[in-house]
Amino acid sequence: MNSLQNQVAVVTGAGRGIGRAIALKLAEAGADIVCISRTAENAAAVAAEVSALGRRSWSYALDVAQSEAVTATAAAILEATGQVHILVNNAGITRDGLLMRMSDADWDAVIDTNLKGAFLMTKAFTRTFLKQRAGRIIHVSSVIGVMGNAGQSNYSASKAGLIGFTKSVARELGSRGITCNAIAPGFIETDMTAAMDAKSRETLLGQIPLAALGQANDIAEAALYLAGPSGRYVTGIVLTVDGGLSM
Repeated sequence: MNSLQNQVAVVTGAGRGIGRAIALKLAEAGADIVCISRTAENAAAVAAEVSALGRRSWSYALDVAQSEAVTATAAAILEATGQVHILVNNAGITRDGLLMRMSDADWDAVIDTNLKGAFLMTKAFTRTFLKQRAGRIIHVSSVIGVMGNAGQSNYSASKAGLIGFTKSVARELGSRGITCNAIAPGFIETDMTAAMDAKSRETLLGQIPLAALGQANDIAEAALYLAGPSGRYVTGIVLTVDGGLSM
């Protein structure tokens, strides 16, 4: 199925995990992929996987919290690709800690990457989307932005802010044929969850109605839906993919 044929998608945080899964899923659907990661090697590795699927690919090392770097990289991307149709803001970090012990630096780092980064990337491509009178913007939020979580006040605030940002962008750009949606993943199988001891894992699974952790591909499928033809009339929503955890 080539539902995204002749489209270019930019994916931040594409070097591993959910971002990598989204990049490959969109490529499988026919899109050419711009892979962005803090680490040049990770971005290049995923770009090589995209190329192996027969799609065009580009890779860029970028800290999405840096305004001038984002502006320059966006310009380079548009020069290289000619156009961009899909933007997936997935880049994110954690700096967990109890509120009373959290440093200003840890608060600022998470807000800057997770929320400001999405703002900068979206702003950088908005003019292009407006000229095209078309575009799909997808923000990867988190169930923690919906529910909150002890020890993650900075992360929760950043991901909740991303939901508000999503809804505002959807209202602001919708009349030009541009959609903006958020995905809120639950607990996904990662290296971190794989390292959990049996008791902690059992406790976590007991909170999830489907009694299982999600896979990166579950989030990638949600992104494909929002980016593809089936998501044409969907904007301003938060699609929770969490096994029922937040209901």
